[in-house]
Amino acid sequence: MTWFAVLLAVAGAVFFAFAARLQHDAVRAGGGAPKVGRLLRRPRWLAGLALLVVGAGVHAVALGMAPLSVVQPVGVLAIGVTAVLDGRRRDLPAVALTTFGVGAFVLLAAGSATATPVAPEAELTAGLLVLGLVAAPGLVGVLATRPAVRALGFGAAGGVAYGYVSVLMRSVSQDLQQGRVDWSTALSAAGIAAALLVGGWFIQHAYASGPPHLAVACLTVVDPLVAVGIGAGLLGEATRTSGPVALAELACAAVAVAGVVALARVQNPFAPFRSESTVNDGRATRIVIAAETFPPDVNGAARFAHRLAAGLAGRDHDVHVIAVDPEGKARTERFDGITVHRLRSHRTPFHRTFRIGLPWQVSKDVRALLTELKPDLVHVQAHFVVGRYVLRQAAALGIPTVATNHFMPENLFGHARCPRWLQGVASRWAWRDLTRVFGAADVVTAPTPRAVQLLHDNGFPERALPVSCGIDIDRYRLRPAVRTNEGPTVLFVGRLDEEKRVDELLRAVALVPRLHADIVGDGSCRAEWELLAEHLGIADRVRFRGFVSEEELLDAYTGADVFCMPGIAELQSLATMEAMAAGKPVVVADAMALPHLCEPGRNGWLFTPGDVAGLADRLHSVTADPAVTARMGVASLELISAHAIDATLDKFEAIYARARRVPAVLRPAALAGAPAA
Repeated sequence: MTWFAVLLAVAGAVFFAFAARLQHDAVRAGGGAPKVGRLLRRPRWLAGLALLVVGAGVHAVALGMAPLSVVQPVGVLAIGVTAVLDGRRRDLPAVALTTFGVGAFVLLAAGSATATPVAPEAELTAGLLVLGLVAAPGLVGVLATRPAVRALGFGAAGGVAYGYVSVLMRSVSQDLQQGRVDWSTALSAAGIAAALLVGGWFIQHAYASGPPHLAVACLTVVDPLVAVGIGAGLLGEATRTSGPVALAELACAAVAVAGVVALARVQNPFAPFRSESTVNDGRATRIVIAAETFPPDVNGAARFAHRLAAGLAGRDHDVHVIAVDPEGKARTERFDGITVHRLRSHRTPFHRTFRIGLPWQVSKDVRALLTELKPDLVHVQAHFVVGRYVLRQAAALGIPTVATNHFMPENLFGHARCPRWLQGVASRWAWRDLTRVFGAADVVTAPTPRAVQLLHDNGFPERALPVSCGIDIDRYRLRPAVRTNEGPTVLFVGRLDEEKRVDELLRAVALVPRLHADIVGDGSCRAEWELLAEHLGIADRVRFRGFVSEEELLDAYTGADVFCMPGIAELQSLATMEAMAAGKPVVVADAMALPHLCEPGRNGWLFTPGDVAGLADRLHSVTADPAVTARMGVASLELISAHAIDATLDKFEAIYARARRVPAVLRPAALAGAPAA
């Protein structure tokens, strides 16, 4: 009977570990102190609660079949399971040490402990003792300012409360088995509910202050110590235990505690984890930028990641980029002052140029890289595969993290050929996934206020802040103009995919006499749109240029008269910003963040997506009079000055300092009042 109870207790430990993993993710995704209302709306937290209830039920059955001092220590196995779930296999020696200590303790206790009835007087005495034991670490958790101390205090208080739950569960289980249910049974059940609520409150706050293994480590040390101490000291379960056996049990318990302490020390995410070799005078930091896409990829997210990395390197920071390789092989290269670590990648069926890393490969490679690099800070650019595992490993290692969102589900539907009837459900799932992943970051940004609002509208806690992607204005402003068409020219730069709506631009060009169009970029819709240009009879006025070199792109901007962005899924639109820096008017869709870049009548016009005639009218009004074209181009230059790359770098440096909790080295345009991490 005793050994079957031990097996049930092992099963309960596994349930507890999975519950901790799920609830921790849900709490961290919410940011800040956990709120009951929000947690009850999070499926992962509710799933964790369900597993917790199942584990508690299994544990209660085990407690009714064997002494408390035998069953309760088995719960320490949950820390090993949690470590495995977190991918912390390098910590398995410490887990093995803990497991050995607990196993030996259970083996000795099973042969000497005596199951005794739990008297109401003993319950009351234990309850008074537990009140004092909960108050001390709980007060430490409430008053502490350091996250490490806060997590340990809350976790220890929760462990004390849960240890008392085990005592009460044994009492209720015995009453039910004997068919004796009276007022004392009801009081015990009420005590279980109260202790679970108190312990749960402390544990959720421990999750909010640190990773799940910290909370589980506290629980698996404090919970059994309290329960076994009450069993031996108040319930008389150690009456048959001889002196040598008691000493052996204490030695095994010490081994188990030592293993847990070693595990907690290794896993402590708040221990200093900083680069030992600073680049210069201490102002510089070692920064890892994790990007799903990076040059030679041609898209806005890749260009921003490169611009940010190169700009930080230009300020003497030690910048490393982790991204998948565009051809497939893992390698390391250095250019523009940046060290780029390319991960193994594989083609996808959705897009011929879009490659991904396999999760199990990325997880392993990222863990090795972060362990070797010991960065001061990690800045992830997406929540897909690379960003997801870099953020997860950085959080586990205690590295401060910043996350920037460039994602909208609409940008993927065309690639994935998602049917329209399924897009609503897919969009909601995608936003929930982003919220869960980015919830672990210390600071979250998006390129524009509209992009930030989009995050908040889709469930992300209201703590994200806008930081422009920034642009090297002089690079475009000072470029001499190169004309390639005799008539006025409208330029589009971007992926030729469904959400960009270049077909609307082509139909509008057909309505404006003499207007030429330069289309720079490639994508899944290029062949279709080339055929459309022929069908509209404007093939001689439209050039599909595909991917071009950086120098050719600069010439394309300077050679155009107006820039058009008809896309409806732009969180900022770097291409529009680059055109403005080249001194060009813009005609852009009145959708998402594009209105932030256009003041109608001043530097261009907005048009309603789908209104081809309206778009044609706007293009004609800008290009018909050279004086209007020139005036609006000057206005674009004035407006884009607020997005200078130096201002963006200043803001991110200030955000990095806040995330690291170190004084910021402010430059002239540095961010004022960046939110604390």
